Formats: sequence, structure tokens, C-alpha cells
Amino acid sequence: MRNLSKLLFVMLSGSLIVASCTEKKVDDTPVVENEFQWQIDQFDDIKVMRYQVPDWDSLSLQQKQFIYYLAEATYWGRDILYDQFFKYNLMIRNTLEGIYTTYDGDKECDDWKNFEIYLKKVWFANGIHHHYSNDKFTPKFSEEYFRMLLEQSKDGYVAMNATEGMDKNEFADLLCDIIFNSDKYQSKNNTAEGVDIIAQSCNNFYENLTAKEVEDFYNKMQVPDTARPISKGLNSKLIKTADNGEIVERIYKIGGMYSETIEKIVENLEKAIEFAESDVQKAELRKLIEYYQTGDLTTWDEYNVMWAENTDPRVDYVNGFIENYGDPLGLKATWEAIVDFKDIEATKMTKLISENAQWFEDNSPVDKRFKKEKVKGVSAKAINVVALGGDCFPAPPIGINLPNADWIRKDHGSKSVTITNLTYAYDQAALQRGGSLEEFAASEEEIARTKKYSSLTDNLHTDLHECLGHGSGQLLPDTDPNALKEHSSTLEEARADLFGLYYLADDKMVELGLLPDKEAYKAEYDGYIRNGLITQLTRILEGKNIEEAHMRNRALISRWCYENGKADNVIEMFKKDGKTYVKVNDYVKLRELFGTLLAEIQRIKSEGDYAAGAALVEKYAVKVDPELHKEVLERYRALNLAPYGGFVNPKLTQVFDEKGNLKDIEISYPDNFAEQMLWLSKNYSIKPKF
Repeated sequence: MRNLSKLLFVMLSGSLIVASCTEKKVDDTPVVENEFQWQIDQFDDIKVMRYQVPDWDSLSLQQKQFIYYLAEATYWGRDILYDQFFKYNLMIRNTLEGIYTTYDGDKECDDWKNFEIYLKKVWFANGIHHHYSNDKFTPKFSEEYFRMLLEQSKDGYVAMNATEGMDKNEFADLLCDIIFNSDKYQSKNNTAEGVDIIAQSCNNFYENLTAKEVEDFYNKMQVPDTARPISKGLNSKLIKTADNGEIVERIYKIGGMYSETIEKIVENLEKAIEFAESDVQKAELRKLIEYYQTGDLTTWDEYNVMWAENTDPRVDYVNGFIENYGDPLGLKATWEAIVDFKDIEATKMTKLISENAQWFEDNSPVDKRFKKEKVKGVSAKAINVVALGGDCFPAPPIGINLPNADWIRKDHGSKSVTITNLTYAYDQAALQRGGSLEEFAASEEEIARTKKYSSLTDNLHTDLHECLGHGSGQLLPDTDPNALKEHSSTLEEARADLFGLYYLADDKMVELGLLPDKEAYKAEYDGYIRNGLITQLTRILEGKNIEEAHMRNRALISRWCYENGKADNVIEMFKKDGKTYVKVNDYVKLRELFGTLLAEIQRIKSEGDYAAGAALVEKYAVKVDPELHKEVLERYRALNLAPYGGFVNPKLTQVFDEKGNLKDIEISYPDNFAEQMLWLSKNYSIKPKF
């Protein structure tokens, strides 16, 4: 067998997972050098990188044209996400960009530099709330300075023209109240215990509603086929009207909400159809367009069945209102898109895993009632992404498993991917900047083991999570898919993570040639527990608890195993030279704990046991030790590293011959974050009315 470290040299990352996506973890372990400049910007707690697209020239002109128009559709959805996250985001972004491009005053002073950082943070988060903590950004410039910028910039009031009859003073007052008033619009997605998670969240999925009113509305909604339930409320905004208190849905579709932008998405999907790789793929795209035209969720499910079963194309994509992490109740979906093509060499590992899906399901430690008798259609591959959009941009996942509907996964299977060129870019950027492993690892032995194995074990965990974990298990026939409510995403991520962790230590990994020996898995156990208990705290603002679903998942697993393994000293936390470290003392018993927790979380999901799920999350996944948190932040800050990372997209350019015929589509790699954000705003934005 070919040496796995060479076979998978482009699959070099850490893995932390989402119900249909995987994200990059804090500890980077780079292993391959390259002269390409990977990181192009760093501000606040964020680094911005570029990614390359290997094998671009191996694609046919038809495939490149297909990708080109799919990418155009991807760019057009950007503003939908801004508006979904907060109703004033586009007004604020357009104003900030107007100032940025037309202010000709002093740009060397600290106030201007802080203004630039604020704008970059808004670009990165697709709005004025942090993309992880969901808290509103606090500007490091004054309200007086901002008002001066408005007045002295040619386009400072560019967004005022889209408002209903405001004068300059009213417009400035509104913006300042939104940006500087710390008592307003504090959290985009407030899931804190004891609050009304709808009324006290300022995302734009709901208006004038409480959590109970939303739940009552959707509980009363009839589902035509209980065996194939639609995802109620997935593609709409729910509003209680001010005049008579009636609750109505505004559907995202042509002729409905976001109509003008969706028309642009559809226009480019229609162009893409001509270059699709098969009649099946053309039919699938037509079904997606039909969904955008009607907003019908039954049509959405029909499209997802077609998309999931079409496993043949080299070029593929994701496009639609898909993930519900941005909604505290887990009902509404944000818009997202990616465009990609198969990495043929790296797909060998994911294919091997998917071919053994039934064995993994049969040998899972969960109750037999919750296992699938026959695993269907687990399609796994590694991909090179070419365009990221919506909720995948600028901060993308590194793994994806879709569709999300449980009944589609059960009856028709799913597609699972690992995004190899993004994981490679993460590691190359870390190589050029330096990592944090030496600061937080508990021993030289742990450091050596991580450097030797983690590029394999991280990616194998990602693949097990995406290829099998999300597709494993089944709901009992009478279980409501939305029964776990606001904890659904956290528990689903924990379930899939545990599936991967449990099997990493199985002899089957060595038997299949996926790991070189029985010691390798320990690198992932070390890194996962270290991250869940310590290093992911670098991503949380001081004084805050854990809000984001993926971080809650990792905390839940790590803390539960720590507490429940205390009697046997399975995991040890200790101080050395005033610094806190964590080490695994018993890997065999840790695996047993992973299996026990996996069985319980699968039971919770299969039975829809909200009370048990909520108890797990609230006990283990939310609260932060303030002293440990402060220590970790200080240690990480001293390294001058940014805990969050994202990307700019490559640029695709059509090249014509002297007769005006298209002869190629060239790819290039922009190196300026601000320029790409302004280019997108200029070329892919419908000016909204506020």
C-alpha cells in the first residue's frame, strides 16, 4: 500500500465538526512547506488566508465553465446572509464601505486604524456580531469620530438614500444607536440559560415574537407526510404584525423575500445548466431552480434526494438555505454555497471508509434499537473548493455532510466531503507563522506524537465524523426531528464527534490501512481533550460563556469525560510553572467513556429526550472557569497568533481569443482582503431598502 503520509499529504488539518460541516481547530500542526504567501492579513483575533486550487488545469473547458457560473451564483448570495444575521447589517456595511472608499482625511491616526479593523471584522463576520461568540462588536473609536467620518466622507451617507425619509441627523442617530449603544442588539443568537432565546436574540429570522409563540406556530403546522417530514420554517422569516398581531411567514423565493438576489442566483444556475456533466445533474439543477421559484420545502427535499443520489460528477456544489446554527431554535437556515471538484487521489481514504459503513454501524456501542439495519448511500470524497459563499465565507468548514434531513439520510444516503485544499492552506499558514502546540502540550512525548501522527488522525476523525457519524443511527418512528430544539446542533455535533473518536482507537483502523499502528490514535485523543478543556478558550471573549454549538460540543465531550473519569484518573489537569496543562493517562478507558457518552447521546436523539439533552449541555457545555480562561488568553496572546481564520476566494477570469470565443478560464489568487470585500459589494449586491 502507498505510504499514507504521502497519499494524504494535502489532507493536513485539525478537525472540529458541525452537523453537516467540520471546522478547523485551534492547534495547528503544519507538515509541508511552500513559498506561496498563505496568510495575507491579521487583525484583532482573526487571520485571513488564501487557498490554492490544485489540478485546475486538469479540468476540461466545459467543467471550468460549469464552475464559473456556479461561482457567480455563489457570490450573489452574500447579502442574504448579512440580512439574515441582523436587519441593519447591510445599512451599516454600506455606510462603512462608503466612508472607507471616500474619506480623504488623516489615515495614519489610531482612530482610523481602529475604524479599518472594525470594518474588516464586519466583513469577516458578515455583520456587526462576532461570528463565534455572537456578541456585538465594540468599536475602539468614539461616536464623535464616527460622526465626523460620516460628515467628511463623500459617500458617508450613501445608505441613507435607501431609508424611508430620514434626514442626515436621524440617519446618524440611528447608526450610532445601533453601533455604540451597548444595551441594544447585544447578541445575534442568545442561548443563555433563563432568557427568551428568540425575543433576546437580534438575528433577522423573527420579528416581534417570543420563543413560545414560534414553537406554537410551527407545532400547529400540519405535516403532509410524517414519514418524510419537511423542515418546517427552514426558508422563511416569521413575523408578528404590529397592527393585528397576526403571525405570518415571509418565504425566501422569487416573488417573496430576497427576490431580487435569488433571481440573480437562479440566472447563473440556469447558465450553469448548459455545462453540467450529465443529464442527471441538469435535472437536479432545474429542481433547485424550481425550489427557488416556489419556496416549496417538498420541492427542496425532492432536490436533495436527487443531489444526494448523484454521486458521479467530478464537479459538484452546495447551494441553498441549509444550516440552522444561526437560529437559537434550530429551525431557520442561513444561505450558503460552495463550488468544488473531486480530489481524486485524496478521495481514496474517504472511499475506503464509506465502503465499510455497515461494519461501523453494526459495531457501534449504541442500543440496537437506534441502529440502521441497512446503511444506504454513504458517498464520501475529498474535494478542492473553488468558491465559497454565504455562511461558508470567509470562514468555511473543512468537512461537510449533507443533506440534513434524517429521513433522506436514512432512505437515500448522504454526501460527505473533506475539503483538502482548505486544510492544506490552514497548515501552510501555520507553518509560516508558527503554532501553539509547544505552549499547551503537556509533555515532549505528546508534542512528538502530535507531530508524527496528527495530520493523519485529524483528517481520519473528520472523515469518520462526516462520512459515517452524521449518517449513523436512526430516530424512533414517533420522534419529532425538532424535539431537541435549541440544543439540537450541539448534541448532533457531539454525536458525530464521539462516533469518530470511538472508532479511531479500533483495530479496524490499522486493519484497513487507515492508520499505521495502534499508537497513532492517541495523538487525536490528546489534541481533542486539550482543545476541549483548554485551547478553544482562546476563541471566547473574556467574561463570556460558550455560545457557539461546535465549541459547546467539544466542551461537553471533554468535560463529561474528565468528570466521569476522575475515579480512575483517566484525564489529569495539573499546574506546572503556573500554567495549566491537561494529559490523558488512560487511553483505553477514555475510549470506553467516549462509547458510553455516544450511546447516551444517540438515545437522546433517537427518543427526542429534550430534558436529558438540555441537562448535558447546561452542565458540561456552557460555563467557563474565569481564572483558567484568563490564563489561556494571556498565554495565547503572547504568541501573537489569531485563533480564528478565514479566506479570500480565488478569482476566475474568462479568456477570449481574437474572434471573441472563450478559450479558457484562468484562476488567480488575490492577496488583499479589503479589495475582495469591496469587489463583492460593488458587483454582487442589490441595493436594499431599509
